[in-house]
Amino acid sequence: MQNLKIATAQFENASGDKDYNLRVISRLATQAAQQGAQVIAFHECSITGYTFARHLSEAQMLALAERIPDGESIQKLTQIAKDNNIAILAGLFEKDEQNRLFKAYVCVDKNGLVAKYRKLHPFINPHLLPGDQYVVFDLYGWKCGILICYDNNVIENVRATALLGADIIFMPHVTMMTPSTRPGAGFADPNLWYNRENDPTSVRLEFDGLKGRAWLMKWLPARAYDNGIYVVFANPIGMDDDQLKNGCSMIIDPFGDIIAECRELGDAIATATCTPEKLQQAGGNRYRKARRPDLYKTILGQDHTPEQKVVWLNTDSGQ
Repeated sequence: MQNLKIATAQFENASGDKDYNLRVISRLATQAAQQGAQVIAFHECSITGYTFARHLSEAQMLALAERIPDGESIQKLTQIAKDNNIAILAGLFEKDEQNRLFKAYVCVDKNGLVAKYRKLHPFINPHLLPGDQYVVFDLYGWKCGILICYDNNVIENVRATALLGADIIFMPHVTMMTPSTRPGAGFADPNLWYNRENDPTSVRLEFDGLKGRAWLMKWLPARAYDNGIYVVFANPIGMDDDQLKNGCSMIIDPFGDIIAECRELGDAIATATCTPEKLQQAGGNRYRKARRPDLYKTILGQDHTPEQKVVWLNTDSGQ
């Protein structure tokens, strides 16, 4: 494997405005290519917008969703990749031939669709169905996987994708700044965002605190460290429907170290070079080899009824 230069992006998406979002994706992909990046990753539902979908009916979701790879957005994304000679990862709502709805994330290059993944744990809209498989694919000689947002909170998903051979896992999110039972969690006041030019300090303190980045640091680097993989995290910044998001898109190496991060209060990219040597040097590589599945394969595989609680989904933000 050769070194691979990857960019991760953050931007303020427009709800339901695919043309606008694709224009931003095009601009940031061009910027990344000019900086030498071979790949750029965007957040969950970066093409369609995300949080507003909690209000949509099945008919509205079907109107928003597209077929993959034949839909217009995938064709446009492929053209952007071709124009810039860069691989692009981005998300949207998908409908299949039976009009079943999924949360999808795709990788395209100049030749078209490289990979498609369906979120295993969707919840933003009740008409979305869960995906039923992990995805690992080749990209410039590297094995890559995809897990969307909540999928990464179920640690077995990350380990399984790594065991299937992933060197890099792309982790698109729309996360942070929402209530939960965790101390310090909660919505952020949108006025902080609207006043960011006059008072960047207050919004940065909120973004970096327990509502945002400090929570992310409790677990995200551990996913990379424990599994000895690169993690490419992408998250929107600004208003997503009525909820403020804090960006912090970052790339983490197999040692659990952040090697690139978006720190601007606006649309931005951050780039890092992935080197194959770190995959072998990292402790996670040794830990995987030291596993004793004879001790716990029946424990990890025991039947149970999956439960997924999302505290903020149907609550009033109070803003």
